[in-house]
Amino acid sequence: MPCDDGILSDLSQDQHPTKVYAWGYRGSELALDEEGTHLGFVVKGPVSITMPLSGCEQTFSLDTGMYFSIPDRVSIQGGCGFITSRLGYKGTFMIGGPIEQQGRLLYIDGCSDSLLIPPVMKGDPCLNHLHFPPQISQTRHTHPSMRVGVVARGRGRCIVPQNEDGTGPDVTVPLEPGNIFIIPTDGHHSFFTDDSGMDVIAYHPDSDTGPTNNDHPMINRTIVEGVSAAYLDEIRTAAAVV
Repeated sequence: MPCDDGILSDLSQDQHPTKVYAWGYRGSELALDEEGTHLGFVVKGPVSITMPLSGCEQTFSLDTGMYFSIPDRVSIQGGCGFITSRLGYKGTFMIGGPIEQQGRLLYIDGCSDSLLIPPVMKGDPCLNHLHFPPQISQTRHTHPSMRVGVVARGRGRCIVPQNEDGTGPDVTVPLEPGNIFIIPTDGHHSFFTDDSGMDVIAYHPDSDTGPTNNDHPMINRTIVEGVSAAYLDEIRTAAAVV
C-alpha cells in the first residue's frame, strides 16, 4: 500500500469496523477523534503523542519500535508510523516497547510472535509482533478476519494469488521498512525472507483467546477451602461493578 498521511483505508463496513491511518510519511501530523480505540506503532521516532488523561492534556514521547493503545482522541507529531482504529471498541490506555529481537511465542515455519497489546477480554482486538528469521518460506494460509500490518524492520516479500478465491498465478509484493499492508478476510498469502530477517507489526481486529468473566487469573486463583472461585457460583459477582 502506498505510504501517505491520514486515512489509508476505511473498513468501517467490515464485520470488525476498522480505519487504517498513517502519519509522518509526508511530514504531517495526525489528529484522531474518539470514535474508537487507536492501536499504533512507531516505525521511526521520536514521536510526541498528546491525549486527555486524568482530566488534562498530557504528552508522551515514544521512540522507534514502541507501540500504544489509546481509547480517546489523540494527536501525533514527529516520526512516522501507523494506526488501526477499532471503531465502537473501548480499550485501555497502554504504551509499551520497544519490540524485542524476536517473538516469545512459537508460530509456524520457524517464525515467532509476541502479543504486544493483548485483548482485554476474549474477542477484543490485539496488536502483535511477528518475527521472520532469514530464509523463511512460509506455508500459504488464510485468517478468519482482516489483518493490517507494517514492516518494522528488515526485508522480505509476500506472495498472494492473483484471484481472491486463491486461484491464479502468484503475485510477489516486496516488503521494506515502513510498508503498510492489508490482508482481507480469508485472503490467501505467505511471507518469505532471504538473507535478511523481517519484523512485522500485525493488527488483529478480534481474538479467540483472552480473559472472560468465567476464566481469568483472579477468579481462577482465588481458592476457598481448596476449590477455585471459578466453580463457586454462590460467591461469584453476578454483574459488572461500576
